[in-house]
Amino acid sequence: MGAQALPRPSMVSSHDASSSSSGQGPGPEASPWSAAVAPTTAELLTQLGEDRLWLLRQLDSGRWSAWRLDLAALERELGQLLEQAAERL
Repeated sequence: MGAQALPRPSMVSSHDASSSSSGQGPGPEASPWSAAVAPTTAELLTQLGEDRLWLLRQLDSGRWSAWRLDLAALERELGQLLEQAAERL
């Protein structure tokens, strides 16, 4: 049974994605966020929350069964971390 590629949630906005389709690879200082559109802490927490939900849906659908327990533990820890970070905002 081979590994199956899944679409990953993207931290890159549609504007950033269209500007990076020039065919050139990212430079050494590349970041998914440009300085002009750097996200706020709240936006980062929101994106991480969405990514956490994506991971949870994948686990619930039966993906990565060999690592399900470890990934579920990491997902719970991420949820707690995001909750604590949101409380401090």
